[in-house]
Amino acid sequence: MVQLSGGTYLLSRPLMLLDGVTLRGEGATSTRVKAGPQFLAETGPFGGHPLITTNGATGVTISDLTADHSGDTLDGNTTNRLDEYLIDVRYSRNAVVQRVTTVNPFTYSIAVVASTDFCILGNATSVATNGTYDQLDGIHILDSGFGVVQGNTVDQGTGTDGDDGLVAHSIGDPVHDVAYLDNTVRGGRHGSAMQIAVGEAGAYNLTIRNNRFWGSTSGLITGYYGGTGPVTGVEVRDNHFEDNSGPSVDFYGNLEGIVLSGNTASRSGAFTVVDGFGDRVDDQGNSY
Repeated sequence: MVQLSGGTYLLSRPLMLLDGVTLRGEGATSTRVKAGPQFLAETGPFGGHPLITTNGATGVTISDLTADHSGDTLDGNTTNRLDEYLIDVRYSRNAVVQRVTTVNPFTYSIAVVASTDFCILGNATSVATNGTYDQLDGIHILDSGFGVVQGNTVDQGTGTDGDDGLVAHSIGDPVHDVAYLDNTVRGGRHGSAMQIAVGEAGAYNLTIRNNRFWGSTSGLITGYYGGTGPVTGVEVRDNHFEDNSGPSVDFYGNLEGIVLSGNTASRSGAFTVVDGFGDRVDDQGNSY
């Protein structure tokens, strides 16, 4: 257990956790871990600039602090900006990120990469910069499986640089068996509240339930990047879509076993799912 008392801790290089370590502050309003003036002079293990990374560790926890990437004062537009992320859970098993507030990102705020058995619980992300960065996703799950993303407040829309709020993303391996539960999500100007983003590797066994997707260019969509991998076994149930300028749900591509049930929309667009084997779309509660 590494217990940080209240105060601000300036980092000159990424903080890397080892097996079995819990890094815990005294609460997001008390403990701040912040990229210092020399932070960009050092890189993480994969060439990027993570603030905190698990770097292959097993059984780790990051909790009860604010993680400040200093993207408002540092020029984070490096050539390797998207190689690692603000909170970077990578090649890890049994990792927990909880009650962490992320601010001033210049890359994804919380990312889980090639990991299993993870929990992302009760965190808060935000983007406040304008015209400085792009691709600033909130919680981004990449090539990972067997996890829970629950009770988070994701707001990528305070400034103009924000992108997708939640992402289930596959490149080399499927993203699978992940539950997105009870989150409040606003995507940024460049993205949706949530995107299932796939290439040749697809996505399967995703549960998206009881979330509020609001104030975004679109609610929940599929997107394809370098391939058309299958999206199968996705349950979208009891979510509320509010004040989204585009569709509430827009699923297309190679779909199978998509279930939409019990969702509602207020001042938000249509629910659209192309036909696929086992797809079921019940009447959704629309109030335009």
